[in-house]
Amino acid sequence: MFKTGVLALFAAAALSPCLAQADEFDQGMNTLWEVLWHQSGTATRLVRWEQDIKVRIHGTNVAAHRARTLQALRDVSKETGVKVIDVSDKPDAAQQANLSIEIVPDTALSQQQPCETRIDFKTETTIESATTQMRDSDARRCTYHEMMHVMGMRGHPEGATVLSYFTSHTQGLLPLDKAMLRTWYSARTHAGMTPFEVLPILGDQMVAQSADKARATQARDSFLARTVEQMQAFAEGQGDVPVILKKCGKATPEGMRYGRMEMSYFLGVAYRQGATVPKDEVQAGLWLQKAAALGSRNARMLMASAGTVVSGSR
Repeated sequence: MFKTGVLALFAAAALSPCLAQADEFDQGMNTLWEVLWHQSGTATRLVRWEQDIKVRIHGTNVAAHRARTLQALRDVSKETGVKVIDVSDKPDAAQQANLSIEIVPDTALSQQQPCETRIDFKTETTIESATTQMRDSDARRCTYHEMMHVMGMRGHPEGATVLSYFTSHTQGLLPLDKAMLRTWYSARTHAGMTPFEVLPILGDQMVAQSADKARATQARDSFLARTVEQMQAFAEGQGDVPVILKKCGKATPEGMRYGRMEMSYFLGVAYRQGATVPKDEVQAGLWLQKAAALGSRNARMLMASAGTVVSGSR
């Protein structure tokens, strides 16, 4: 269930205001890290729109929800620079739209999952279209949550974000939401980036919003180093199971094996690119070899393109 960490934060504040600020910064960084994980329990690439969004809002009792839904979509698009065009009233709206937002009867979706968004892409880079459904009685509280998903953020992190499960934040975007959106669509990022390429840029957004930038920079660097260490242990099958996997219910033998394969690949890319970690071709090769041995096609292709012999390949 959703945990805010408020008690821990208050305890830290009682000891030291600086410690409280550090804890708060770490909580924010953890939220940004978790947004890079799909709810299926695997870390994901950055996917985003590279075209105007043409939206069709339709369905049950649509007149009661259209204005708020369109406002939420425009609020998220404002942070990204993606243009939104409402084609709902066009005669051929269904053909024109690349985003369909449907208000459905309460019987169409369950109370446990009152809203959902599906984004479509041929490769895990650019969003080509998306479909959102929200129950009539839940559309108001679901709108900002789902519009964040529409823009390409697939995770459900804990923290001060409209993406959190069971969140009380439903009236608009929070600072962390804006940081995510600005990073996702910044000039420093591009579609298809791996988690370790995106995380430092998200961290820079956190530092930019901090009053004490020197302390925030130190906290960011510490978080990045700690996260890499934890993910390396996970990929090696050592240490604790990442909390995000437990939340997603994917801490099964099959889920863990797939997660280790993907994380090994992402670590290989990180060391090859010098993203989050220092550039190191030897480490990159070791992690890519590990990922390939676990069945990663992406790792095999990357190593082949570099002329590296893949162990066990024929």
